Amino acid sequence: MDKVQELDTIITHTIALTERKNITISGVKKIESFDNEEFLIDTLMGYVIVRGEELEIIRLDTYQGNISIKGKINSINYVDDEKAKGKEDGLFNRLFK
Repeated sequence: MDKVQELDTIITHTIALTERKNITISGVKKIESFDNEEFLIDTLMGYVIVRGEELEIIRLDTYQGNISIKGKINSINYVDDEKAKGKEDGLFNRLFK
């Protein structure tokens, strides 16, 4: 069994939100894109978009697949793979206009 499959069976996916100020997500495979208003995160259970204000990473553990973000959290959404890729393209288009 390769390392990625092995980690998928060990790590679980959870989201913990505290007072709309701090969010911790486990089961993170990859951070596709981020800025101070939006994070697009690939998790074991699909893509998650975290939107808010003044968002910033306060802890990132790539080995265990955990991320902690602080700021004002306005929404947390799960999206399909196709929608997430479209959203990612849209973010890059906005950055490079």
